[in-house]
Amino acid sequence: MSTLPIAPMRPAGRRPARNQRRLRPGRRGLKWGLIILVLLGLAMSCMATVTGAAGRLAVLAQQNGDEADIGLAGAGSSADVPPRMLQAYKNAVGRIHGVVPACKGMRWPVLAGIAKVESNHAAGRTIAANGDVRPKIYGVLLNGSGAGGNKTVFADTDGGRWDALASGERAVGPFQFMPATWESQGQDGNKDGAKDPHNADDAALAAAAYLCGDGRNLGVNTQLRSAIFAYNQSDAYVSNVMKWISQYTAASRASSGAVNLRGVSGKARTVLTAALSQRGVSYSWGGGSANGPTTGSCCSPSGKSGASITGFDCSGLTSYAYAQAGIRLPRTAAAQAARGHRITVSAGQGALQPGDLVFFAYAPGRDLTIYHVGIYVGGGQMINAARPGTVVRLDPVDAMSGYAGGARLL
Repeated sequence: MSTLPIAPMRPAGRRPARNQRRLRPGRRGLKWGLIILVLLGLAMSCMATVTGAAGRLAVLAQQNGDEADIGLAGAGSSADVPPRMLQAYKNAVGRIHGVVPACKGMRWPVLAGIAKVESNHAAGRTIAANGDVRPKIYGVLLNGSGAGGNKTVFADTDGGRWDALASGERAVGPFQFMPATWESQGQDGNKDGAKDPHNADDAALAAAAYLCGDGRNLGVNTQLRSAIFAYNQSDAYVSNVMKWISQYTAASRASSGAVNLRGVSGKARTVLTAALSQRGVSYSWGGGSANGPTTGSCCSPSGKSGASITGFDCSGLTSYAYAQAGIRLPRTAAAQAARGHRITVSAGQGALQPGDLVFFAYAPGRDLTIYHVGIYVGGGQMINAARPGTVVRLDPVDAMSGYAGGARLL
């Protein structure tokens, strides 16, 4: 396991299918009309999670022939990793030296970046306690049709054992291994005596071993990029994965960091102190008011599951923090953007000051599409109630896509 096979982990250039056709001018108004209706239907803006709302918008965008226009290619956040998948990534990092003793520089954000692009962290699937992913994840049939960006025919190698298809070949699992590659590279990450590409722990450890091969040090940027290219021989793929690795790395560094409020006074200090006091409180879809945490709904990777939980969603947290300084805010993130002095995207994040609201939108520049709000604390960080399954915490502003500027109310 110390060297890579000659062939890439999966077909060169193959990536998740994405409709890149440009919308005809005459249909652009219809597209935005539909999107606006969806956004208006999200009664409490940021209570719709990034994954859930983005998914609904993506469906509309694809139906209207365009996805790139509204920025959905990068929709997501550093907080979008389901806890069980994050556990699988960390487990793989902890076990990699038992598989590749010379492995250097392996970190969970590296595996998260790969899995984000390959399967969106097994979005829409259930990950069992033992790591089994159900329903199983299958890629497109590699029959030369061009689906998924690949035009090479791959003959069946596993008789359908892994890809449930004896007449052809397709990638499998949350890390999208080719069946033939899995046969030579598969690992038993959960130590149950089996090697299954449809198991998160097994697949994550196998991906870690594959990336660590050929004597690479993944802490060196050029070698990390080389490893990702070996995984999928596409420069666009490498750039996409590297973007996510950067975001997850920033989030991992900020999540447990201390906040220095020296030099912050008055109402800004009051707001920040109130928000920081809620770190560790659960995300609750619809939770939070001017008086503190309230009972809302929670929690599944795609959004609301119906279970009751006490805590905050993003605009609930901002409403609470600002109320402690005597400022009442509207309940939704988009409505909060209309308060105070608006800090435009073009001004850059350097224009933000501690205590400012910071916004994120599916289409920055169109405030109606704002889906999330946090509170800027300085140093590129914000206090964030990110999504179901997380808690109020510090995140880098860059951890979420679609930066849409800020608002100064203090």
